[in-house]
Amino acid sequence: MFHCHAKSLLLVLFVLSGNVIFAQTSASGSNPSNGRENNPYSKYGIGELVNGNNAVLRGMGNITSAYANPYKVNTDNPASYSFLERTTFEVGAVASTRTVHGLMNGVDQSYKTGTATLAYLNMAVPINKRGGLNFGFRPQTHVYYSLSDTMRTTSTPPSPIGDVERRYNGEGALNYAFLGGSARYNGLSLGFNAGYLFGTIRNSSYLAPFDTSSLYDNSFRAEFSNYSRIGGIQWKGGLQYETRLDSTHTLRFGGTISMGQKVTQHFSEFHISSYYFGDTITRDTSVNINEQKGKITLPLSYSIGVMLARNNKWAIGIDYAATQWSDFKSDLSAGLTTGIAGSAYKLSAGGELTPDADNIKRYLSRATYRIGAYYGTDYLQLKGQALPYYGITAGVSLPFKRSLSQLHAAVDAGVLGTTNNGLNRHNYVRFTLGISMNDLWFVKRKYE
Repeated sequence: MFHCHAKSLLLVLFVLSGNVIFAQTSASGSNPSNGRENNPYSKYGIGELVNGNNAVLRGMGNITSAYANPYKVNTDNPASYSFLERTTFEVGAVASTRTVHGLMNGVDQSYKTGTATLAYLNMAVPINKRGGLNFGFRPQTHVYYSLSDTMRTTSTPPSPIGDVERRYNGEGALNYAFLGGSARYNGLSLGFNAGYLFGTIRNSSYLAPFDTSSLYDNSFRAEFSNYSRIGGIQWKGGLQYETRLDSTHTLRFGGTISMGQKVTQHFSEFHISSYYFGDTITRDTSVNINEQKGKITLPLSYSIGVMLARNNKWAIGIDYAATQWSDFKSDLSAGLTTGIAGSAYKLSAGGELTPDADNIKRYLSRATYRIGAYYGTDYLQLKGQALPYYGITAGVSLPFKRSLSQLHAAVDAGVLGTTNNGLNRHNYVRFTLGISMNDLWFVKRKYE
């Protein structure tokens, strides 16, 4: 069974303002022990949205709405489960690198960061010839940032308490464990995913006098932190319709929808002030908001797509997905909706090719090759500006001998954001490695 674990070493501390704009920089060594990707944009909302699709779909631009395969699991459209012919176990890991660029006094500044983690886990079972079930786990969002900036008496606006350093950091994640099912009648398949979304997100900021000569003697420091513990049921519906154009060609339409849903939020907050004199530190909690219970409203999202395929030879498709982020809100934390766009969309296209699936003499002819591309806007809107993103993908599936099981690899290279208006641009590369293992379950065997 495939397992991948890698650690990234490059992490440089950047000096940014509270709105994540480039101001001044301060280099710092990375922390190789945490292995987390320092993403300034994960400071906002519920963090960076994570792609939970398998390596097959990642390699072809994530065209998920109309994709179905007898031996691969498409969790993004649960209607595809009824096309499964074998019990399928899938697991994958992703390693990513990111270079963050910004302008300081018109000069490009950058740092590199990266991480490696579990990407997805699925266990799908066909139920006769017209239905299928899937048990799955996929990360939904990721939060990790470590940033700082300075405020001086000469700044605009000037600091009223002398030269100070402001630090911002946060961490956390949301994950989704779910059960999905689908049923098919003739060419129409309907499906659903229903599961539990859960996780914790912490956001903190610190204020300290910028006076190393006196080692903070007779000085105040302040810490502001809040925690959101999130959990609740989330569901998604999907449909696919397949029609044969002739004996070899198939046309499939697909779509998904996830209505606006509410999950529970447990929110707590505290403010701590510290006074340093000599070797003594006095701390005082000025604000302590005990854990309160409320709701987070998740936005409406949908997707539509079409795919044309020739048996087990090739397939091409196109997808459009959109999310109405203006519906997103929190009963307890208004700051959670800061920087959220009104809507976001993504347009994807891709395809796959297997030169000769039955050629047992030429191994590479039985491999499947994929390519794709995408363009869209992120769910953040900072300083009144949407954050565009775009990228290209490629992938390959290598079959095992005497088995339907395969090893999958995919690469996704793209760009998020812009350096305009004091924002930053992220150039990223994500490598996904996965395996799918297939077997026959629940088959009545005949004995003579």
